[in-house]
Amino acid sequence: MGRADGFDILIIGAGSAGCVLASRLSENASCRVGLVEAGGTATDPDIADPLKWPDLQGRAFDWAYRTVPQPHTAGRVHDWPRGRVVGGSSCLHAMAHVRGHPRDFDTWAEAGGARWSYAGLKPYFDMAEARRQVGGWQVGGTGPLDVYLPGEEINPVTAAYMAAGNALGVPAIGDHNGPELIGTAPNSLTIRDGRRISAADAYLSEPVLARPNLTLITGSDVEALIHDGSRATGVALAGGGETRRVFADRIILAAGAIGSPLLLMRSGIGDPGVLKAVGIPCRIDHPSVGANLQDHMLLFGNVYRTKQPVPPSKLQHSESLMYLNSADLTATTGRPDIVLGCVAAPLALAGFDTPAFGEAFTLLCGVTHPTSRGTIRPTGPASTDPPLIDPRYLECEQDRRTFLAALKTARLVAAQPPLDPWRDREVLPGPDTASDDDLAGFIARAASTHHHPCGTCRMGRDADAVVDPDLKLVGLDNVHVVDASILPTLPSGPIHAAVIAVAEAWCGEVAGAV
Repeated sequence: MGRADGFDILIIGAGSAGCVLASRLSENASCRVGLVEAGGTATDPDIADPLKWPDLQGRAFDWAYRTVPQPHTAGRVHDWPRGRVVGGSSCLHAMAHVRGHPRDFDTWAEAGGARWSYAGLKPYFDMAEARRQVGGWQVGGTGPLDVYLPGEEINPVTAAYMAAGNALGVPAIGDHNGPELIGTAPNSLTIRDGRRISAADAYLSEPVLARPNLTLITGSDVEALIHDGSRATGVALAGGGETRRVFADRIILAAGAIGSPLLLMRSGIGDPGVLKAVGIPCRIDHPSVGANLQDHMLLFGNVYRTKQPVPPSKLQHSESLMYLNSADLTATTGRPDIVLGCVAAPLALAGFDTPAFGEAFTLLCGVTHPTSRGTIRPTGPASTDPPLIDPRYLECEQDRRTFLAALKTARLVAAQPPLDPWRDREVLPGPDTASDDDLAGFIARAASTHHHPCGTCRMGRDADAVVDPDLKLVGLDNVHVVDASILPTLPSGPIHAAVIAVAEAWCGEVAGAV
């Protein structure tokens, strides 16, 4: 048991992982659990409306991070929205739920053992998901997180897009959460009765928050861990104009791929040179903290004016992903290297002209396994000091080459007969953009984040790993990191499903033994 004025377990961050951890760990009535969140509870009604997700960025519950200028994306600075709210980025994201291809987890198993393989994580995906039966599909599950597989609500443009992929030989697989990922399917969505289900909605319901052994602390930034170089005793919190200390026997960082490494570095845990440069004394030499940053990008977008009005989406605009092998579009097995998506609306970055809503559709495209690696660094010792985020987008030639293949594939899909009733003409990048150099230039101007940062507190058994296979921080005996930052590599699709499963697995297999 912890000290009388503290907790047995203190969780930093009430995002997707933090919500799972707080819910599962507080099931033990004798364990006093604290959950700290910099933001507040979700009160904006637009969060619950699946159609409003593109408009949520930049509001009070967004950290509104920005990257440094990226040389390979025309020198642009990229907005990196992340949720500053109970539920974290699950209150902002587009709600697509994709576990990933089973082979995506091979590198995780190499880094941390069989429990992090797909076979090891599958029981925890199943434990998390409440699946809804739609039409003739066999779905099921009794977990707290609703995963809805749409049927008749699919927009007719989206249905034509999936048929266009099938016309090229791409298989129709019905659901991207089965044994294969390559193919066409409607997006499984974390939606219930037409409303977004965030991680907070799923895991921190009123009965959970009413548990006497669970305390939610909102509006509080964690300035630093309090530690002696081998063990942590608590954290320093800033909120409401004052700083206070909160003590705990065990501390779990679940602040995400940006927040967790920044907190460690503010606590003197990181690369000595990086810390010294911003006035932070180094107390634990750990150069890998903040390194290995990875993120998916998408092209916004390959836009087409339509011959007839596009009906408004009944779901969340972006209704279908298509995972592909760019070297063989008829492949039916294996890990995909590119992804396409269909948006039943015009979608492009600021600065590009598009038709009005209802007069166009958009094909997105991107690379599933980018090889470029970036960094996150602090600019000072305080939680209010903005981070330096450098994803090094498209730094590797392989990423640029694969992205080019993705855009060419999007155009090929758009040209197929099933889209003939809809497609009038290409607006972006436009028919005059034909050469590889011109297409690469468009990618540099029009690609941006798919909102999947990870890897900055990498799990592994090697000397450079930030956390060990139990997700214990190397250097502090009673601190663990359980969030997207520990992922050694990106899965093929959105990371939210995998982050939920990792948190479930840690609670199920590790928490009781540490």
